[in-house]
Amino acid sequence: MADPMTQSGQISSSLNASSTKETTYSVMELVYWRDPKKSAVAFGMSLLVLLSLATFSVISVLSYLLLALLCVTITFRIYKSVIQAVQKSGEGHPFKGLMEQDLTVQPEMFRKYVDVFLTYVNRVVKQVRHLLLVEDLVDSLKLAGFMWLMTYVGAVFNGITILILADVILFSTPPVYDKNKTQIDKYIELIRTRVEVTLAKLQDKLPGALKRTKAE
Repeated sequence: MADPMTQSGQISSSLNASSTKETTYSVMELVYWRDPKKSAVAFGMSLLVLLSLATFSVISVLSYLLLALLCVTITFRIYKSVIQAVQKSGEGHPFKGLMEQDLTVQPEMFRKYVDVFLTYVNRVVKQVRHLLLVEDLVDSLKLAGFMWLMTYVGAVFNGITILILADVILFSTPPVYDKNKTQIDKYIELIRTRVEVTLAKLQDKLPGALKRTKAE
């Protein structure tokens, strides 16, 4: 007879994997512009928010967004009320359909997303420990080199600027890659091979005690 705790863990793992696949698929659909309207809205809204954050504070951006939303809903409510008064119709509240929708977060749904979040957190924690405690010298050296490069990037760009560039790259690179996949893959493979050869040469020059770190 199977252990109930084991079965519960397996079910939770399968749900996490399914949820992760669904989320990844949705993101891929957006960045590859499978539905141009949805992708354009997502790209436009994300870029607008980031550009706003680059100009104003977070509090100001949130306040303006909520104020704009309230202006739209209040104006629409007044407009519909006037139309109903003139036409003497009894349609009721214009947002009645939305107000009757159940927006409560179900415990199962909440636990599912918490489990997915914890899965990613645990992976990040393990990877940070692996890198910072030098479990693999080569991987830690890669991180050190990357952080060294980021000091120069940070001297030129601030965090919001990097996020804006990342947003533009996220929505522009996948379509270009999709159209030129063969050529890009060839160059990526060439670069990856050269990097691996260079790292292998560097590792061969390490002292014997440090070489064994990776094998262990």
